[in-house]
Amino acid sequence: MLTAGDNFVLDSLLQDALTSVIPAASLDVTHHTLPWPDVPFGPIGEVIEASGDEDRLIEALRGVEVCVTQMAPFTERVIAASPDLRLVCVSRGGPVNVNLEAATAHGVTVTSAPGRNAEATAEHTLAMMLSAMRRIPQTNADLNAGVWRGDYYRYENVGPELEGATVGLVGYGAIGRRVTRMLNGFGAEVLVFDPYVDQDQLGSHARAVGFDDLLARSSIITLHARVTPETTGMMGRDQIAALSPGAVIVNCARGALLDYDALCDALDSGHLFGAAFDVFPEEPIPASSRLLTTPNIVMTPHLAGASKATALNAARIVAEDVRRYLDGEPLLYAANPEASAHRRSLSGGDRG
Repeated sequence: MLTAGDNFVLDSLLQDALTSVIPAASLDVTHHTLPWPDVPFGPIGEVIEASGDEDRLIEALRGVEVCVTQMAPFTERVIAASPDLRLVCVSRGGPVNVNLEAATAHGVTVTSAPGRNAEATAEHTLAMMLSAMRRIPQTNADLNAGVWRGDYYRYENVGPELEGATVGLVGYGAIGRRVTRMLNGFGAEVLVFDPYVDQDQLGSHARAVGFDDLLARSSIITLHARVTPETTGMMGRDQIAALSPGAVIVNCARGALLDYDALCDALDSGHLFGAAFDVFPEEPIPASSRLLTTPNIVMTPHLAGASKATALNAARIVAEDVRRYLDGEPLLYAANPEASAHRRSLSGGDRG
């Protein structure tokens, strides 16, 4: 077994999680540490958001049946060069660093850890929302520079409160549900647009509405949708223009959901009060990006899910699926459950 940890989901956390659910006598674990986040992730071969080197990973996988990782690049080349591999457990919400088609073709089952960072991301979303509404980063920077700006108190420069505000959520998954709970505590009215959620599921916590209605009624918009062909660019120029003057947009989901150029135009014109982003169309942000010069934007470098609890949750979730695999039980979060059957057809009955 191989742990391919990094500097967030540590090899030691993965090892401890494994030994907490699997007898030590059943474990023969080696470690292979990846450079993320000290070195940004990016595309490697045909996979995205991966970290490390294919050749070093291939060497580390020699004779390995099970690998638990967060960022290792499981490209077609790596998978094809690892004939003993049966299971890859990715400690992320989705296995974007794995070529699933190649894994399935080679009979390698892939799992992930959905919901691992839901609480951390929800908390960060609220922090970003409040920061944009109350100009916290800007005023802090001024004070650090020795500048006391009384004009922040002018009526046209102050922001809204959450108490009594109408907040629109685009998407109502694990993170959206937690954000709704927090907003309820602030006394906000919550509207939700999610084609897969109806009013019965929302209960008294929020109201289900259409997308156009949500845009027209919300003074704050926060994005929590997955990126699909239907959601890519869903917050474009027309949708931003449909927001009421002085609105705030928060995106801690994925950069592809939002037209950032149109948003910068809306901030420059004064149509929007502010915006807060943890995700971007290109990461790291290029030095030429308008996001670095447009006023009233709060930004963090894709770390909404970064908490100690997230790392511990990630290790715990993948360790449980490794235990299930070793005990012959159904896996919790298999992304390609058909791989095990394909493996048996290839090898005539290997465990899978």
